[in-house]
Amino acid sequence: MRSVQTAIILVALHVSACSHDSSSANRNPQATLADIQVGSVAFLDGQAIPDRYTCDGENSSPPVQWRGAPKSTKSFALVCDDPDAPGGTWVHWVVFNIPSAVTDLRDGDSARLPAEAVQGMNDFNREGWGGPCPPAGPPHRYIFTLYALNTELNLKAGATKKNVVTAMEGHLVGEGRLTGVYLRESRPR
Repeated sequence: MRSVQTAIILVALHVSACSHDSSSANRNPQATLADIQVGSVAFLDGQAIPDRYTCDGENSSPPVQWRGAPKSTKSFALVCDDPDAPGGTWVHWVVFNIPSAVTDLRDGDSARLPAEAVQGMNDFNREGWGGPCPPAGPPHRYIFTLYALNTELNLKAGATKKNVVTAMEGHLVGEGRLTGVYLRESRPR
């Protein structure tokens, strides 16, 4: 029985390690990728994002907090995107050069980030947060991915997610995710 339990644990660990979908090109080969815990006081992982943070409400950026970043972290980058958008993944928020001492972005921080943090361009073609605004239909997932980096990124405001991901190559030392969902049963009139 003990060997069966050991085998189950090993399989679970293997599946868990394989399911971490970070691009190995973005990892620092000298560092172990830390698993950062990311959460929000506004919604639990896998639960509904309140209307306040969507186009049906105030479209305010939600609070996000994290812990467990490695000591080698020099800055964070945060990307939120919707992989369920009709035309492919839709980017809702790109923020980078968040200082390593920062462990949260407060409600509405898209408008008042720490001085060193830089907003990138979202797929609404503007800098800052663009809240969930899916077409009527099944719920969409909004994945907030926090990256811990061993450097600051040499990018300007308005950089795209692609620019940020490219600049992170070889500098990723930790990562964490928070997923929220949002459903619009019908478009408001």
